[in-house]
Amino acid sequence: MLKQRRGVLFWVVLIGASVLFLYPFLWVLSASLKPRSQVFDNKLVPEQVRPENYVDVWQAAPVLDWFVNSVVVALAAAAAVTLVSSLVAFGFAYFRFPGRNALFGLVLGTMMLPAAVTMIPVYLIWNSVGLANTQVPLWAVNLFGSAFYIFLLRQFFLGLPRELFEAARIDGASHWTLFWRIAVPLCRPALIVSFIFELKASWSDLLKPLIYLRDPELFTLPRGLKAISDQFGQSGEQQWEVVLAGSVITTVPMIIVFFLAQRYFMQGIATQGRKG
Repeated sequence: MLKQRRGVLFWVVLIGASVLFLYPFLWVLSASLKPRSQVFDNKLVPEQVRPENYVDVWQAAPVLDWFVNSVVVALAAAAAVTLVSSLVAFGFAYFRFPGRNALFGLVLGTMMLPAAVTMIPVYLIWNSVGLANTQVPLWAVNLFGSAFYIFLLRQFFLGLPRELFEAARIDGASHWTLFWRIAVPLCRPALIVSFIFELKASWSDLLKPLIYLRDPELFTLPRGLKAISDQFGQSGEQQWEVVLAGSVITTVPMIIVFFLAQRYFMQGIATQGRKG
């Protein structure tokens, strides 16, 4: 009986937490389909559905171009940071060299450095090479890896039996073969988790596009949404239904990505939990 009550309590808490997290998105989705006079009536079911709001936002701004820009930037950023971080993580996990732990600690120490500290120097570097008003700074910085992903992937690589690599070395495998043919396939869930994390982070990033991009045709969706908000939500005739329609267009792709990749996402987290 006690076990059943715990089970019921677990499901009640789980459903309540799900509703709590889903409510903001459901509210935005509902408001994006309402007429202007009913946007803030706090009703989840619109009295009058107006899908024309989505037509208005597509006509008011080059949303498709911004969507393509976001896809390109997010994929490039996620691929770059996953590849580079996995290489560095494999080096820390496999190779034994003096000062390895100290160097790894130094890498982790970079996570304590606030982004605001490096924001201006990094901008000056990109500006000095003539790439300030391009999409390159939005993803190319990931070619230097990320301390968080290096730590995450290193833990997975450390969990692999070292005998596998030693046997491959006896058979004449190179270090690149050890990484690409053994480590990567066995740690695929962790790599996918890193890829999804960075894909989401890059997709929703507003700060870097706001700093580097000035031409509207280069905008990503978050930067474009900021422009739409400035145009329709802050000045002149406030059209929040158009702004909210743009918010839904920006949010839905990441929801789809999570549902398509949630099997790998959960597998990666569960595997990391067992190794911990």
